[in-house]
Amino acid sequence: MKRILVTGATGQIGTDLCDELRKIYGEENVISSARNAKSGITDNCIFHKLDCRDSKGFYELAKKYKVDTIIHLAAVLSAVGEQNPNLLWDINVNGLYNALEISRELNCSLFVPSSIGAFGPSTQKDNTPQITIQRPTTAYGISKVSGELLCDYYHSKYGVDTRGVRFPGLISYKTLPGGGTTDYAVHIYYEALKSGHYSSFIAEGTYMDMMYMPDAVDCIIKLMETDSSRLIDRNAFNVSAMSFEPEDIRKSIQRIIPEFTMDYNVDPIRQAIADSWPNKLDVSAAREQWGFDPKFDLDKMTDDMLRHLKNR
Repeated sequence: MKRILVTGATGQIGTDLCDELRKIYGEENVISSARNAKSGITDNCIFHKLDCRDSKGFYELAKKYKVDTIIHLAAVLSAVGEQNPNLLWDINVNGLYNALEISRELNCSLFVPSSIGAFGPSTQKDNTPQITIQRPTTAYGISKVSGELLCDYYHSKYGVDTRGVRFPGLISYKTLPGGGTTDYAVHIYYEALKSGHYSSFIAEGTYMDMMYMPDAVDCIIKLMETDSSRLIDRNAFNVSAMSFEPEDIRKSIQRIIPEFTMDYNVDPIRQAIADSWPNKLDVSAAREQWGFDPKFDLDKMTDDMLRHLKNR
């Protein structure tokens, strides 16, 4: 990567990722874009308002800056998508099609995140394989499976250097979550410091894969910098750093804030989504093909989250 265009740059992943990319590649070589205002982007950074559905504007921006890499993060997430599936499909699939066409025309490498949501209730729950049945029951999951297949097609048909991972729930102290099913694991830290109590919308005993944002950012950069010849699966690597249920995260927080309490007010929509996903992914393909190696477990993440949020 030498010059990088990031779509959806003001979202949960984009905020952290763009900061790190600028440190590595220089501010002049990272072009941030998003549909909305430049929230969370510092004044001296290159930023353009861009709706990924605008194929002409998307193409002109990539061509203007002579980018060699597109990191396409623009997407509608799972819980929000169930409320507006038409918008989700328009952004998640039609926007991705634009990114693929622009990458083909301008010879760019393309990173597209998939998700644990690409699996469904018929998928093996524990140690979920890299290649397995995928029959998601949400609009979000269907859009992500479609994206995986589109990226595979553009690589095999046109030689586009497409790459991606299936992200689990992502946890960050820099930005609030944007409507995902795993968001309880972010909210709980804010409420632990703010009120000392949290009501979880995910039920006790519900295990989901998670990852701390520094590990997520590192795995994007590491995957994109890996020699293409090493990649077999290419567009949908399972990645995860930990798997836990709400009681696990409560106990981790209580090591530092003993008076913290938690109860449950389960959201049936998000709970149904969570129940359709795996408990724990097999990440061996990512480890073997490009050296995926997360650094944070649950307690290390809790320590770091609470420290940073307290300072804020």
